[in-house]
Amino acid sequence: MKLSQYNTDCTYVADIVSSERITDESTAEVRHIILRVTDPAFQFIEGQSIAVLVPGPHAFGNKYHIRLYSIASSRMGEGTRGAELSICVRRCFYIDEVSGERYPGVASNFLCDQQPGDRIEIAGPYGRQFVTPRDETCNLLMIGVGTGIAPFRAFTKHIYGERGGWQGKVRLFYGARTGMDLLYMNDRNNDISSYYDEDSFKAFESLSPRPHFDEPAQVERSLKENAEEVWSMLQDSKTHAYISGLSSLEEQLDDALADIAGSPEAWVQLKKRMIKEGRWSTLFYE
Repeated sequence: MKLSQYNTDCTYVADIVSSERITDESTAEVRHIILRVTDPAFQFIEGQSIAVLVPGPHAFGNKYHIRLYSIASSRMGEGTRGAELSICVRRCFYIDEVSGERYPGVASNFLCDQQPGDRIEIAGPYGRQFVTPRDETCNLLMIGVGTGIAPFRAFTKHIYGERGGWQGKVRLFYGARTGMDLLYMNDRNNDISSYYDEDSFKAFESLSPRPHFDEPAQVERSLKENAEEVWSMLQDSKTHAYISGLSSLEEQLDDALADIAGSPEAWVQLKKRMIKEGRWSTLFYE
């Protein structure tokens, strides 16, 4: 869906509770932002997103600039405070292809500049493609890069902190440019590593080989290094796969998984079956 297709007729006021930078000064600024929505009509579950409505005026006379952000909290709310939820925001910039000038991303800079006590307008939540299965013996294969980690933070908090454990395998393959870009897995915020002592959970981290040249993280390398287990999980009818991150991740994964499968044809057939059975879910953004 395009952003223009999302219904934003029903909006909510969200108070900024806190805004914490979770990367150090040597790398890109990423903030963990907690919002409070007191309207009881606003309810969400893991894997959903909210739309942030940045007030104008904007180009072409638009009243709002709209941007979707994955919710990084479980359905119980941030810290089990039901009215609060968190999002993970990277301060972005882009280069104009014609002028070569550098411009700030509208929504990300708007959010990163907000202070506790400020109020913003949101809509949603949207999407139900990232839903954990009810059967706790199912396997979960989670693959993400960058701020695509947000829904997986919500997943782990829900299945281990609220459902009380998970019997199936839970495997997280996550990529970032540098160690401090391993969001929720670094020195500033270590939420996900708190689940490392769970018998069913394992996380595999991938870094960029040349971060100073902005080369992407090679999450596909971790997949290939664990090819036997990955392929075994994918062929298991009880495995649900969740993919989140930049849209460029899709092609990289298809290439890597085709290698693991032995041929592009073998991977295409398995992927089609998983999609048909509702076991392959993606959440990509530009």
